[in-house]
Amino acid sequence: MDKIQEFVNSNIDKFIDELKDYLRFESISTLPEKKDEMKRCADFTAKKMLEAGLDRVEVFETPGHPVVYGERLRVKGAPTVLIYGHYDVQPVDPVELWHSDPFDPVVKDGKVWARGATDDKGQLYMHVKSIETLLAVSEELPLNVKFIIEGEEEIGSPSLEPFLKANKKLLKSDVVLVSDTALYSPMLPTLTYGLRGLCYMEVEVTGPKRDLHSGTFGGAVANPVNILAQMIAKMHDDKGRVTIPGFYDDVVKLSKKERESLAKLDFDQQEYMDHLGVDDLWGEKGYTVTERTGARPTLDCNGIWGGFSGAGAKTIIPSKAGAKISMRLVANQDPAKIAKNFTKFVEKIAPKSVKVRVSSVHGAEACLVPLGSKAISAATVALDKAFGKETVYQREGGSIPVVAKFKKILGADTVLMGLGLNTENLHSPDEHFDLNHFRLGIISSAYFMEEFAKK
Repeated sequence: MDKIQEFVNSNIDKFIDELKDYLRFESISTLPEKKDEMKRCADFTAKKMLEAGLDRVEVFETPGHPVVYGERLRVKGAPTVLIYGHYDVQPVDPVELWHSDPFDPVVKDGKVWARGATDDKGQLYMHVKSIETLLAVSEELPLNVKFIIEGEEEIGSPSLEPFLKANKKLLKSDVVLVSDTALYSPMLPTLTYGLRGLCYMEVEVTGPKRDLHSGTFGGAVANPVNILAQMIAKMHDDKGRVTIPGFYDDVVKLSKKERESLAKLDFDQQEYMDHLGVDDLWGEKGYTVTERTGARPTLDCNGIWGGFSGAGAKTIIPSKAGAKISMRLVANQDPAKIAKNFTKFVEKIAPKSVKVRVSSVHGAEACLVPLGSKAISAATVALDKAFGKETVYQREGGSIPVVAKFKKILGADTVLMGLGLNTENLHSPDEHFDLNHFRLGIISSAYFMEEFAKK
């Protein structure tokens, strides 16, 4: 066992106690009444970064919640790693479904149970402790390090992009390190090299100027609910492909090497269906489930409304109907371009018997990190060494918009070295984090800095 592992193993109880202190802050960014608590949590973050050995730590005020910045830049000629995380958490509702107080952390079954445990306080704190570990076992860090910890990730990071643009020089780095993703399965070292983007739209269909009696007017006036359902049905063909013109034009095709790598992931389709409670799966023909959920673009209706939905009967032709539709995008797809093509398509297929309004709600770019980069290579060696197993690679279906912003604004690729699990109830009651993954995450982070410094 080397010095890094010895130090972490000897101090892990202390590290866990500190993490529990961190998790006690009710840092819910979306609730205005928690603004003072957000500031206290930011100050605690800064305090722990200083105690770990950073030379400069500063809490920057923003129009929203504070951004915490830290640095230790003593190694001339060495690369610089920028570590990103967020100290804000999701609301705890419905609180009655929790088996313990969301902000009074409990350690049970080798896990810590609290809001923010895996998303993202537990994961970002691994990197704070890796700095302390490296400085304890060596005279100096093997490279230069910067931290940027925000308090608005759970509400879309409205203050982060302006902060990045205003502080390009301060944040200049060779690579960004983020732990806000998941391992493919417990105790399996995993690097996520692709995240999907998002194009979120809303469609409103209007027919008559008021609700009408379906007996008197049925058969003469278009029903907006019927029309909207027909329009949504036209958005896929019988092979599961999206029918919007130009939708696939910019999609980066999966390489043979990528498909071989994704095929190595241990995926049990029957277990997957049993877990979801479905009898069969659906999706784009010609691709595996793993490929469809991480490396191919999709379109889904997220919600639909209109007319009467109460108990009993009310025989009407509704005046209006609406739907929210999201499209998960992959590398090179432009959310603005997709939104424009979607709008044109909807307007074209809408009959003259109704009026249609299409609006864009939100967009985020996808990211794809080159598998052959020095940073990915260093992360692979680090994880292999920490876990004692071969690292696997995956593309996740979700979105982390800030990753694309790091590339666009700072010109730096991101290493997504998550240590959480998708089964750890992030955003749900009884959120938790496996403390063995927490320990291995500290070790992996320290190894990554050593390996990236060599490259």
